[in-house]
Amino acid sequence: MNRITAWLPDRVDVRLRVIAWVYLVAQIVLVGTGGLVRLTSSGLGCPTWPSCTGNSLVNTPEMGIHGVIEFGNRLLGVLLGIIAIVAFVAVLRIRKQRPDLFWLTLLAGLGIPMQAVIGGLSVLTDLNPYVVGLHFVVSMVLVALCTAFLVRVYAVPGPRERAVPRWFAITAHLTSFVVALTILVGILTTGSGPHAGDAKAPRNGLDPEILQHVHAIPAYVTFALTLVLVIGSLRIRTTPVHRYTMYLLAVEVLQIAVGLIQANTGLPPILVGIHLTLAAMLAAAMTAVVLALKAPLATVPDAVPASAPSAASGAPTA
Repeated sequence: MNRITAWLPDRVDVRLRVIAWVYLVAQIVLVGTGGLVRLTSSGLGCPTWPSCTGNSLVNTPEMGIHGVIEFGNRLLGVLLGIIAIVAFVAVLRIRKQRPDLFWLTLLAGLGIPMQAVIGGLSVLTDLNPYVVGLHFVVSMVLVALCTAFLVRVYAVPGPRERAVPRWFAITAHLTSFVVALTILVGILTTGSGPHAGDAKAPRNGLDPEILQHVHAIPAYVTFALTLVLVIGSLRIRTTPVHRYTMYLLAVEVLQIAVGLIQANTGLPPILVGIHLTLAAMLAAAMTAVVLALKAPLATVPDAVPASAPSAASGAPTA
C-alpha cells in the first residue's frame, strides 16, 4: 500500500496528462462502438443484462456476430470503468491542491455505472428509443467531463477571471446551448429512423423526414455562431480560445458534410456511425471553448492589482 501511495502523483505530471488523454479518447471510442452496436442491429445481441444471456455472463457461439459486437461493447465499458478508477486514484494525493481535478474525476467516475445501468435498461426495454437516447445524452455529459479534466490538467491552478470580451463569452455560451439542442434533436431524429439496433426494436413514431430538416436548423445556427467566434478570436490575445474555436469549426464542417451526404444517400450505416462519433467530438470541442473563456488571474491583463501574489507560482510542470 505504501508503494502505491508513493507512486501517486504529488503534482500534475506526464502521468496525469496521459491518463487524461486516454480517458477522453476511450469515452469517444465507446460512443463509436455503441454506434456500431446499433448500426449492425446488434443492440439485442446480448438479450438480457447484466449477463449476456440467462445462463451465461458472456456471449456464446450460437449468438453469432451480434453477440460478439454487443458483448465487446460491454467489455469496453468495463475497461472505461477501470480507466475511471485509475484517474480518480491518480488525483487523490493532490486533491487539496487541485480540487477541480478531484471533482471532475469523481463525477465522471460516478457517471460510468449510471451509464451501464441505463444501457441495461435499454436492453431490458427492447431498445426503447427514449432510453437509448438518454444513454447517448449521458455519454455526451461524460465526454464533456473528460474534456474538462484534460483541459484542466494543462491549466494553471487557482482563481480564474474572464479573459475575453463579454460579448464573446455570451456568444460562446449561446453556441454551447445550440450545440446541445442540435445533439438532442439529432437523438430524436435517429430514434425515428431506420437504425434501431434491432429489427424488432420500436421507433419513437416521429416523422424522420421532417426531423432531418428540423435537425439541420440548429446545426446551421451553430455553424454561423462558430464563425463569429472564430473571427472574434483573431482579436483576442488568449491563444487557447482561437485554437479551440478552430477545432470546433473543423468538427462542424466535417459533421455538416457527413450529415448532408448521409441524408442524400439513404443513411448508410458507416456514415451514421461517423456522424455519431463526430457528435462526441463536437461536445468535446465546445466544452474546451467554454473552458478557455477564463484564464488564471495572473495571465489576464488588469485582472489583479500589481501587488497581488501571482497565481502562476502554483503552475504544474509542463
